[in-house]
Amino acid sequence: MPTSTVEQYIKIIYTQQEHLEKGVVPMKRLSEAMGVTPGTATTMVKHLSDVQLVTYHPRQGVLLTAKGEDLALRMLRRHRLIEAFLEQVLGYDWSEVHADAERLEHAVSDKFIDKLDRYLGYPEVDPHGDPIPSSSGSIESAVTVPLNTCTPGRRVRIVRLLDDDPDFLVCMKDYMIFPGEDFILQESSAVAGTVTVEHLRTRGSATVGYGLAGRILVAEP
Repeated sequence: MPTSTVEQYIKIIYTQQEHLEKGVVPMKRLSEAMGVTPGTATTMVKHLSDVQLVTYHPRQGVLLTAKGEDLALRMLRRHRLIEAFLEQVLGYDWSEVHADAERLEHAVSDKFIDKLDRYLGYPEVDPHGDPIPSSSGSIESAVTVPLNTCTPGRRVRIVRLLDDDPDFLVCMKDYMIFPGEDFILQESSAVAGTVTVEHLRTRGSATVGYGLAGRILVAEP
């Protein structure tokens, strides 16, 4: 039975791999995501390699094995279903669900999660638009691109937000930048460091930092 620390490392490695084209997660990036020193992260990764959850490449980084990916998807299923429950049933704001889901995901059984999934009506995504893995471990992600890569004048639909920072999520909610909402991209400038969008229904405008816009995934409606 994996410890909560092992589960957290595996989940974080998976989410970091999602953002990297080559998949290998540099140790510095992993240690920063876990909030530990590089030495501590390396010690844990070597242990994960010993139990065949990851493949460790010295001076390069770490990559999940098939066994590690199975565990990661199980943890993501728990986390994202709990987030959906906290928002839909208990009335949490979407900026609040992450922290409590992080605690609860290690304390519940797969049976509990399967019953929770059925109770919620088998949701496909969590409050931030992240896809929820099925009980069999499959996961389907919509085809999306970062908002800061889109061409001005293009109509886009918000699909997913990749930042769990509460302040960021509160700001995005104030601007109505959340999954399902449609916008027109007015301006995008890496030089100016900003992206400006106009809400299609309310015609309200919002300007966000260029880097943060890269954490907002969109698709054509």
